[in-house]
Amino acid sequence: MAISDQDVRHLAKLANLALDDGAVARMRGQLEAIVGYVEQLSEVDTNGVEPIANVSGLINVTRPDVAGPMLSSPQVLGNAPQKNEVAILVPKVVER
Repeated sequence: MAISDQDVRHLAKLANLALDDGAVARMRGQLEAIVGYVEQLSEVDTNGVEPIANVSGLINVTRPDVAGPMLSSPQVLGNAPQKNEVAILVPKVVER
């Protein structure tokens, strides 16, 4: 599958990466190699192979999701390092 510079720039934008023209060309080659490898996997005969989600055989032990008593607003806000009258204040982490 051929990957264009436009595809690489789109992926870079989604990943919030700034790439110069040289990096775009290198990434294009690397992405084409990855996609080519994945395309090779489609040639493997998987007839009769049952799909699995976990190859180790481990099973996650979970408990039922049961609603319990809720904390009151003053209890929740009492543990917050920064708060106002009704909410916990957190620093802004995403800027656009």
